[in-house]
Amino acid sequence: MFREMRRKERALTKEQCEEILERGEVCVLALAGDDGYPYAVPVNYCYANGKIYIHCAKEGHKLDSIRRCDKGSLTVIDCAEILPEKHSTHYRSVIAFGRFRILEDEGEVLRAIEAFSLRHSPNVPEEEREKVIAHWLPSVAIIEFTPEHLSGKHSRY
Repeated sequence: MFREMRRKERALTKEQCEEILERGEVCVLALAGDDGYPYAVPVNYCYANGKIYIHCAKEGHKLDSIRRCDKGSLTVIDCAEILPEKHSTHYRSVIAFGRFRILEDEGEVLRAIEAFSLRHSPNVPEEEREKVIAHWLPSVAIIEFTPEHLSGKHSRY
């Protein structure tokens, strides 16, 4: 169903791909957009328990696209360094194909927001974190991405 990587010698292991997802901060979502146009948008994310969580407003292009078609992909670039002297690039990246789901259950939304908070603001005291979460909970939508196919690639440099 999914294409095999052409340059197999540059493939990352599943564990290496997951490490990149865990430390990454921004991914680019690729969705079926309006009028048949692709829609690619950079977002910050949180990787937890094999799923990727994205937060956004309760309405907008991302949610409309996912409601229309839950299939999509995302890319995380771990490293991209131009090597002018070699006329090349040093890189590591991961691409995942899978399905998106807009979380509706308040418990699921809360757990995802807590995971986000711990990932992106780990040193904030729990009491302050709870206040921020309570403030944002009514106005945020959470998208869950479940990877069905994961691959990663790196340069030889």
